[in-house]
Amino acid sequence: MKGDVKVVLITGGSSGIGGAAARLMCDAGMTVYAASRSGKAPEGYSEGKHMHPVVMDVNDATAVATVVDRIISEQGRLDAVVCNAGNGIAGPVEETSIEEVEAQFRTTFYGVVKTIDACLPIFRKQGHGRVVTVSSVAAVAPLPYQGFYSAVKAGILNLTKALAIETKDFGIQCCSVMPGDVKTGFTAARKVAVKAQDADSPYFLKTLKGLEAMTKDEVNGMKPEVIGRAIVRQLRRRRMKPEVTPTFIYSLLVWAIRRFPQSFVLRIIGKMYS
Repeated sequence: MKGDVKVVLITGGSSGIGGAAARLMCDAGMTVYAASRSGKAPEGYSEGKHMHPVVMDVNDATAVATVVDRIISEQGRLDAVVCNAGNGIAGPVEETSIEEVEAQFRTTFYGVVKTIDACLPIFRKQGHGRVVTVSSVAAVAPLPYQGFYSAVKAGILNLTKALAIETKDFGIQCCSVMPGDVKTGFTAARKVAVKAQDADSPYFLKTLKGLEAMTKDEVNGMKPEVIGRAIVRQLRRRRMKPEVTPTFIYSLLVWAIRRFPQSFVLRIIGKMYS
């Protein structure tokens, strides 16, 4: 079949959700280019016939283009890209500096755009291709003290849907996967806005309490393989879904958030993180 997925580029592919997805795609017989700033292979894997760890910073459009060119040179095709790389900044909106906001958007949003832009010409020329982005339940559940993270993930979700409309006639499919709480290194790597760390900040105690609740949820969250399997399932479908929320509980949560009165939704979320 023309649209069979055989060669995949995944960003943030050395660990966490990206590492799990890369391993599962490799096990499924796909040739995987697992891109990350470190260039390390996912745990338990090394470079081989189906696994190709590559150094790539999604903030560098030239580096992304170089990796895509390499894939085409070595494989003669690129069937799918999974945009997973990202970071997190915590803190109240008022006390998160523009520089900190820009750092959040630079990698997690603009990095997605740069990666997709490098792949689309290949997909259009082939007449087929798949774009999978990793958004979050936070895209529809506005998290206090992680407002910019929620904003970025909402942007990714809607960007993916708009792209699906724009590229349909070129044989390109797009899907956004929305994980809930997942146990990965993301929690430890999350940065906190500098001003919010000051004990004199009016948000100091509220930020601490909110972060404690988020951290507890994440460290007790699902394994990244749950999300990895959801990504692989979409890549193997004849027609990908526009949006996927892995697990029944989180899909039910997203359904409820979109249908209940927003004043009620905000009140519940506020109680969860305060």
